[in-house]
Amino acid sequence: MKPANSESQATRPRVFGVSRNVFFLGWVSFLTDVSSEMIFNMLPLFLLNVLGVGTAVIGLIEGLGDSAATILKIVSGWLSDRLGRRKGLTTLGYALSTIAKPFLLVASVWGVVLAIRLGDRAGKGIRTSPRDALLADSTAPEEMGRGFGFHRAMDTFGAVIGIAGAVAIVFFMQKGELLLSLGTFQMLVIIGVIPAVLSVLLFIFFVKEVSRPRAEQRASSAASQGGFDRRFKIFLPIIVLFTLGNSATAFLVLRAQDIGLSVLHILLLLVLFNLVYASTSFPSGILSDRLGRKRIIVAGWSIYALTYLGFALASASWHVILLFALYGLYYGAAEGVTRAFVADMVPVERRGTAYGLYHGAVGVTLLPASVIAGVLWQVISPAAPFFFGAAMAGAAMLAFALLIRE
Repeated sequence: MKPANSESQATRPRVFGVSRNVFFLGWVSFLTDVSSEMIFNMLPLFLLNVLGVGTAVIGLIEGLGDSAATILKIVSGWLSDRLGRRKGLTTLGYALSTIAKPFLLVASVWGVVLAIRLGDRAGKGIRTSPRDALLADSTAPEEMGRGFGFHRAMDTFGAVIGIAGAVAIVFFMQKGELLLSLGTFQMLVIIGVIPAVLSVLLFIFFVKEVSRPRAEQRASSAASQGGFDRRFKIFLPIIVLFTLGNSATAFLVLRAQDIGLSVLHILLLLVLFNLVYASTSFPSGILSDRLGRKRIIVAGWSIYALTYLGFALASASWHVILLFALYGLYYGAAEGVTRAFVADMVPVERRGTAYGLYHGAVGVTLLPASVIAGVLWQVISPAAPFFFGAAMAGAAMLAFALLIRE
C-alpha cells in the first residue's frame, strides 16, 4: 500500500482543481508576502529617515541580500534532490526569515539591519527552489500550469494586502508626514510578524512531504542518467538574455515619477500592478495546461516587450497607469507558467536542482541588468533602459519561439 502522502494522493484535486499541498502552499506564500511587503517596502525609508544611512549603504544591504538568496537557491535546490525530500529545507527557509524580522525592533545601526536582511534573504534563498519542486511534485503533469498559477496568484494577493496594510498603518500613525518615524516602522514590524509566524505554522502542520514509490524512483533515475535534456540547456541562456533587459521595478517607479506622478499615486500603481498580476496568474496557468506553455510564455514576453517600449515612449500619467497594468499582465501570464515549464522539461528527482539553476540564472543576471539600466538612464536618457529592455525581451522571445519545442 502506498503511503497516504504519496504523489498520486497529493496530486488529487481538492480545491479550485489543485491538490491539498498546492492549496496550502498558496496560503503559506500569501501570508509570507503580507508580512514581507508590509515590512521590507519601508526598510529603505527606515534606514534613510531613522538611522540616517546613505543610499550607497542601502544599495549594499539590498545587493548583498539578493546575492545570498541567489546562491542559496542553487545550493538548496540541489540539496533537496540529494536528500530526496523538500519539506525540511523549505521549513528552515520560512522559519529563518520569520525569526529574523522581529530583530528589526531593536536595530539601531545599519550593520544590524544588514545581518537581519541577510537572514531574511537567506531564508528566501533556502526555501524557494525546494518549495517550487515540492509544488511540482504535488501536481499532476497535466495540471502543472494550474498549480503554479494558483500559487503565484495567492503569493501576489498577499503582496497587495501587505502594501495596502502598510499604507493604512502609515496613514493612521503619522498622517501626511514626509519622513517615516521609528514608531511607525516598529508598528509595521510588530503587525507584519504575525502573518509570518502563521505561515510557518501552516506549512509545518498542513503541507506534506511527497513520497514516490521505489519503482517510480528507479525508473525516473534511469531516465535522467544523461543529465538535463537539450531544451533545458537552451532555455537557461534564453532566460539570461531576457532577464538582462528586466531591470529592477525601481526603474519603473523612477520613470513614473519622472513623468510627474506623486508618491501616493506610485503606491497606488504598485497596488494596481499586483492586482492585475494576481488576477491573471491562475487563468493563465489553466490556459497553459490547455494550449501549451510555449504559447503563453511567448505571449507574456511579447506583452513585456510592448510594455517596456511603452515606458520608453510614455509622456502622460494615463500612459503610466496603462503600462503598470500591462506589466502586471505580463507577470500573470508568464511567471507561473515559466516555472511550470521548468517542471515539464526536467526529470522528477532533479526538479530541485533545475529550479535552483533557473532561479540562480535569473538572480545572477538581475544585478548587471539593473547596472546597465542605471548607466543607460544616466548617460543617455530615462527612456534608454526601456528601449534596451524591449530589445532584449524581443530577442529572447524569438529565440524561445524558434529554439524551444513544447
